[in-house]
Amino acid sequence: MLIALGAGALSATGFAPLGLWPMTLAAFAVLIALTLNVARMRTAFATGYVFGLGHFIVGLNWMAGSFAYQSAMPAWLGWVAVIIAALYLSLFPGLATALAWRIGKAMPVTFVLLFAATWIATEFLRASILFDFAWNPLAAITVSTLGSEGLLAPSVRIVGTYGLSGLLILLAGAIFLIFHERRWPALAMLVGIPLVLSIAGWWNLPLTLTAPADANRQMIQVIQPNIDQAVKWDPAFAQDNFERLAATTGEPSDEPRLIFWPEAAVPEFIEDDPVARLRIASLLGEDDILLLGATKLIVETDEDGRRRAVGARNSLYAMDGDGEILARYDKANLVHFGEYLPLRGFFEAVGMSRLAPGDLDFWPGPGPATLDLPGFGRVGGQICYEIIFSGQVVDRDDRPDFLFNPSNDAWFGAWGPPQHLAQARLRAVEEGLPVIRSTPTGISAVIDARGYVVDHIPYQEAGMISSALPAAASPTVFARYGNLIPLLFALLLCGLAFALMRRPR
Repeated sequence: MLIALGAGALSATGFAPLGLWPMTLAAFAVLIALTLNVARMRTAFATGYVFGLGHFIVGLNWMAGSFAYQSAMPAWLGWVAVIIAALYLSLFPGLATALAWRIGKAMPVTFVLLFAATWIATEFLRASILFDFAWNPLAAITVSTLGSEGLLAPSVRIVGTYGLSGLLILLAGAIFLIFHERRWPALAMLVGIPLVLSIAGWWNLPLTLTAPADANRQMIQVIQPNIDQAVKWDPAFAQDNFERLAATTGEPSDEPRLIFWPEAAVPEFIEDDPVARLRIASLLGEDDILLLGATKLIVETDEDGRRRAVGARNSLYAMDGDGEILARYDKANLVHFGEYLPLRGFFEAVGMSRLAPGDLDFWPGPGPATLDLPGFGRVGGQICYEIIFSGQVVDRDDRPDFLFNPSNDAWFGAWGPPQHLAQARLRAVEEGLPVIRSTPTGISAVIDARGYVVDHIPYQEAGMISSALPAAASPTVFARYGNLIPLLFALLLCGLAFALMRRPR
């Protein structure tokens, strides 16, 4: 169990910012060896569970820093939160090892195939049930280095993020077989499947990328004002924060600009505050459009005709140079304990409030939507945390030209922002769409439809990216069918394992 715990901790070094992906594959090879060496299903579960503890405690260490901005709780409680999260999330790798051992323990090759299948299924479940925490799928190690796409990353155009995670398990299984049995046909199969799917994913990317309408008008500016979380909501710093936004936005030019500001860029409720809108519009040219994050209040009228705020929405607004709101998108996937407090009666009794300031919980929006931007095409909004959900970022009936991911990673330390960026890159590759990220403190970036980072602003630096809007590709296989593909791939791996088990020795 100590070896499993250490291997799990080592496996997390493959994620950003370290990017030591060979260590991750080696650690999973150790997990396979340990699981095949046990005699009971409950021990197989415990092995995967303890591995998961090391994996998630190290990989999610950035969560601890967020409690430094929560006035009701001591900062040290952040590490307690990390451990509690790991205790829950480790159930999924434990389930994956237990099921694979139960069915395929007789043959190492069949175990590896089944483990890849169960990992795909449990990673999908982790993102879909209860606390739906999709952060750091195993596939993210393929884009953990800023300057490269990675050899296997193109396969997500076919099998999606969860399918790529399964392919990485197959490669870890191949490493195990090299040192265990040296069965070359099995080894060739476990290596060949990932390579074939990666080549197919590369081939699936159209050679011709399609630009949005009015391509000659596609100049964009991505703003990173470097506003620290400690002063973001402090009224005493409100003017200084706005001046930072204004300074990095720059002056209007003869060319129309599409400008991107971060999540919750301004504290005002701009939908109900025309003065705040005009103040913002003073920074824009006549044909400019600004995309920015702000909060919308949800107001209800009681029987006596009195109006009161009952909730809020974390929203993305499109605003023109006259201060008029052109469109709004409301965040659908909210952060537990960040934007709303589950079991409010209990947690308030022990002194815990949400990490986001304010007395009202945020309410979820209806889901992915596409907003029309006159002269600049169509944008799909995904606010902050939402971008990590594979297969849930695009309105498939109204495909956008690009995705905008306004975010605020200022309270997630040095590890959270690069991990967030890596997962945004996976969405770009999966969907064949450019992704634009704007954050207060970084990492803001322009990502093209291949998942390449065209330009970025480093963490904790102020700046502006001035660039042409990257073109979209035609819908990928995954973009057409979503997570049906990786689940079918998992079934295919199970079928292959069962076929091998039926062969005479």
